[in-house]
Amino acid sequence: MRDEYDFSNAKPVKEVAHLNKLRTGKTKVTIMLDNDIIQHFRQLAEKNGRGYQTLINEALRPTIDPENAPVTAQQLKNILHDFAVSH
Repeated sequence: MRDEYDFSNAKPVKEVAHLNKLRTGKTKVTIMLDNDIIQHFRQLAEKNGRGYQTLINEALRPTIDPENAPVTAQQLKNILHDFAVSH
């Protein structure tokens, strides 16, 4: 094993097909969001010790997969009310 390696001519991962397949399935995008939205998620991230972009991703996921979205407090109240009425 060498003490040093020269990577000056190395290609980025996205340009090497077999390496690109190993990536995480995420795409870098530029998106304009309101300042208060960014501030909210950054504060949440700081409290939770997680990345704010991860939290935004988790907040968006239920919009494309509503069947697996967390149940809201109002939805739970409605479910319990309907159950109580039917029994």
